[in-house]
Amino acid sequence: MDLKYHAHLPSGFNASSRVWIYQSSRLFLVSEALEMEGLLQQFTQRWKSHGAQVKAFANLFFGQFIVIMADETATGVGGCSTDSSVHFIQSLEQRYGVSLLDRLNLAFIIHDKIQLLPLSQLDYAVENNFINGDTLYFNNTVLTKKELDEKWIIPVKESWLVNRLPVNQ
Repeated sequence: MDLKYHAHLPSGFNASSRVWIYQSSRLFLVSEALEMEGLLQQFTQRWKSHGAQVKAFANLFFGQFIVIMADETATGVGGCSTDSSVHFIQSLEQRYGVSLLDRLNLAFIIHDKIQLLPLSQLDYAVENNFINGDTLYFNNTVLTKKELDEKWIIPVKESWLVNRLPVNQ
């Protein structure tokens, strides 16, 4: 699986730009992904904060992760504009029949594919050697462009999940 996503991140955004990652409960179909590309572009072009245009970026990565970014060095993103982005994500959930706001599903790369695992099954997966400290994990808790660039796809042993591993593998 090709994990080179860095080239698809916008170069003109500050490293401190805020990032939100929404993980889909399933891989989007190609037709859905193509349609979504236009919807994401429309959202970023219309996204405003206190009447000012937000310098924004949105893209679908790996057919399953929507990444939204706002460069707050240009325009700060207030509560109402953050709410509007969540409403947009909720509209995508309804449109495509997916869950994008469920933070209890974790994404890993297992056998060269993205696999979702409910947090409640993590101990089982570790005990049965489906996941170990070297398994790649999508750390959707990153908050900035710099973190997205450096710490989005990391080994489990470098994530908050390390405390869930026996003897911190």
